[in-house]
Amino acid sequence: MSGATTPNTEVAIPEFKQILGHPSPLWMLFMAEFWERFAFYGIRWALVLYIVTQFFGGDAAGQASANLTYGSYLALVYAAALFGGYVADRVLGYQRSILVGATFMAAGLFMIAIPNRDLFNLGLATIIVGNGMFKPNISTMVGKLYSLADTRRDSGFTIFYMGINVGGFLAPIFTQLLAEEIFGTSAMPSYKIVFISAGIGMLISLVWFAIGRSALKGIGAPAPEAQNPMRIVYVALGALCVIPVFYFLLAVGAQKLQGVLSVLFIGLAVMLMIEGIKNGKVARDKVIAMLLIFFFNIMFWMFFEQAGSSFTFLADNIVNRDLGFMNFPTAWFQSVNSIAIIAFAPVVAAVWVMLGKRNANPSIPRKFGIGLIGNAIAFGLLMFALSSLVDGNNKIPFWTLFMVYVIQSIGELCLSPIGLSMVTKLAPTRLVGLGMGGWFLSTGIGNNLSGIFASVVSGETGMSVQSALTGYTFGFYSLLGAGVLLFLIAPLINKLMHGVK
Repeated sequence: MSGATTPNTEVAIPEFKQILGHPSPLWMLFMAEFWERFAFYGIRWALVLYIVTQFFGGDAAGQASANLTYGSYLALVYAAALFGGYVADRVLGYQRSILVGATFMAAGLFMIAIPNRDLFNLGLATIIVGNGMFKPNISTMVGKLYSLADTRRDSGFTIFYMGINVGGFLAPIFTQLLAEEIFGTSAMPSYKIVFISAGIGMLISLVWFAIGRSALKGIGAPAPEAQNPMRIVYVALGALCVIPVFYFLLAVGAQKLQGVLSVLFIGLAVMLMIEGIKNGKVARDKVIAMLLIFFFNIMFWMFFEQAGSSFTFLADNIVNRDLGFMNFPTAWFQSVNSIAIIAFAPVVAAVWVMLGKRNANPSIPRKFGIGLIGNAIAFGLLMFALSSLVDGNNKIPFWTLFMVYVIQSIGELCLSPIGLSMVTKLAPTRLVGLGMGGWFLSTGIGNNLSGIFASVVSGETGMSVQSALTGYTFGFYSLLGAGVLLFLIAPLINKLMHGVK
């Protein structure tokens, strides 16, 4: 689970009350992000299952369509972050953008609880718009609490990142209990209550931030020339106009959306290259290195994001979730990533420090390569399980999928945390924001491709052991090939980076 951050500008930092060694607003932002992530990850496990149940009458043939919708939804969430950051920077300010975004997200979450396909897609589009104004801007606010020289800055982001993962860990467990134990059963889950509870969580985030933002002492408030309250009205009206655009992009299908995203990416790459060439050979080489890394980032997320799509159907239909003392809920697999991130982030960080002391710390390209190979190992485990560990009921052992989520999370820790930092170092000075947009867009493209890949894994009639084995075998060799290739060309990319570490 990656969180967006942007570089801070050096401005006067107000004097804040300190709580546990950090500015008190950090803890307010922590809880606002906790509830937003609770809402976002609380519905993650239910989306594809709900689509099949509600709009395809439970027919497994609907899995492919559900996977495509899920991938497109995630892709557009990342695309919307580009526009949300622009709105905060140029029009509304960070505080107001967060409040408007939270309002739209809550509205969208309540909309998807209405059992109508058009309203469902309109609700997803509303969530996308709201998330675009909320997610990148609240992360930016954390950076504005510290000066660039403040040694507590990294630990502050670490605390904030824990808010993301604690919310992501608890949300699937809580929403599953509501849907399958309190308001429904495992045979007939109440998906509506999942979406409603996520909407309530988003409202808590909205109210919490609205009350607590006074503690920010003006950080993230609009500039004096942008304080006209009518700007909120204009942005809200603009968002209402954008929602049908995202609705249309969801409706046209993942394949056509891929074309739109690819054109955007090519245009962005051309702009970055032109700027790099203008600034000389070194700047040009750095842009080339960054674009190469973007390609491998697409590959990583294309397969990593099976977690909310094809892996959900795998868990529901092909994994033996009977632990003897309980039946492990499908939803709870979504919590494994968060707990693995919390557990292994300090370990991975310590390994990099230890290797650095021995002058053996891998370069940025090789860390990305390790992330890709880690992802490949996860798919290799699925290959082994689906080919050698299938029991008489066409089920694979519980531990295999559980460990797939853990291994993928370790791979994510090798790749995701360094991506944004890399962009700020390699992008042309005048277009760092555009470079950041390229990072988000490459992640979005990977997410959209993840839906297309997941739809192939499920096939025309729903996932089977054979379709899963065929699809995940392709995933294994694709990731392994990409990881090995990146290791081989790492010296070339390092040369293009001109000393950037």
